[in-house]
Amino acid sequence: PLRLGVIQSLSGKVAPIGRDQVRGLELALARRGGALLGREVQLIVEDTGCRPEGGANAALKIVSDPSVAAIFGTTCSADAATAAQVMTEAGLSMISGNNSAPFLTAMGGKRAPKWQPGFFRTAPNEEHAGPAAARFAFEKLGLRQAATVNDGDIYTRGLTEGFRAEFERLGGKVTLSATVNKGDENMAPVLEAVAAAKPQLVFFPLFQPEGNRVLEEARKTPGLQGAALMSDGALIDQSFIDAVGGAAVGMYFVGPTPPKGPDVDRLVDEYVAKYGSTPPTDYYSSAFDAASILFEAIGKAASAQKDGSVRMVRQALRDALYATKDFKGVAGRLSCDEFGDCGRPAFNVLRLEDPAKGVQGLKANAVYTHAP
Repeated sequence: PLRLGVIQSLSGKVAPIGRDQVRGLELALARRGGALLGREVQLIVEDTGCRPEGGANAALKIVSDPSVAAIFGTTCSADAATAAQVMTEAGLSMISGNNSAPFLTAMGGKRAPKWQPGFFRTAPNEEHAGPAAARFAFEKLGLRQAATVNDGDIYTRGLTEGFRAEFERLGGKVTLSATVNKGDENMAPVLEAVAAAKPQLVFFPLFQPEGNRVLEEARKTPGLQGAALMSDGALIDQSFIDAVGGAAVGMYFVGPTPPKGPDVDRLVDEYVAKYGSTPPTDYYSSAFDAASILFEAIGKAASAQKDGSVRMVRQALRDALYATKDFKGVAGRLSCDEFGDCGRPAFNVLRLEDPAKGVQGLKANAVYTHAP
């Protein structure tokens, strides 16, 4: 069989996103009859738990098997940074449908601090998400003071720094840049500090459960009752709405603009037929595109041998991935640049009006779009 490593977050609060990454891969494989190069595909799945050490450990397990052709992952950007370092030293290639932190590929048209050769992604670079949130706050809401809260990892810091830079460029002021720790349960001290900074908006692009706790604490913190609250795509999820309910009413979220059209409709039908439910997030579609790009590149990099075996040079696979141009994905035409970015940057700001309408109601209520 042709063996592929799969590194995703399959436990904890981020598990629904990780599970949809795997499902996107499975749907792309099903389109090919479950085989590549005329061979059965075997998935070697490792769970990172959305932790950097989990990414490193999972990658070490994957690369220890010399028959693995490539890696599909990860879910969380902090995991990707550690996994990509292991991956690139082994000469492999890795592609993700979900990693979006600017630190992983490019920032301002230059290599980012965590860039590694052989790492690719179809999720749009969130270098543009922070500015989208900042422009909406400054230009559409007319706000001039904001505070940010990150959890110290490269994903959330990238978003809050992008927000700060653009908000201040426009003429606003970030009165406090605060940090919480993953696993923190008592958010009162940091929210009291945020309130003392007198922001008109609090931007906290956090995962669950920290994002839930910041929201709930903000709702009862004196001085923040009139402040707008905004998070990001990590909380555009039904499990978040179920957990916080009415506390999220009026909250804003910045996330990738979801693809639309007949190709998406077909993929949704295949998802429902295979898994018996509608997709809880849109990230499965970028995972589908990531897997499809990988499969096509494997086909170009591999060659049949006289003895019936198949040979693939690892560098040839990297070269084929970097050469991806005008690929027809469900998100439109995709091309991979020199930094590994294959997705098109476009972001919506959503507003939650009615929790009873769930995540589909939230995604339908786009109040702003930024497509640089």
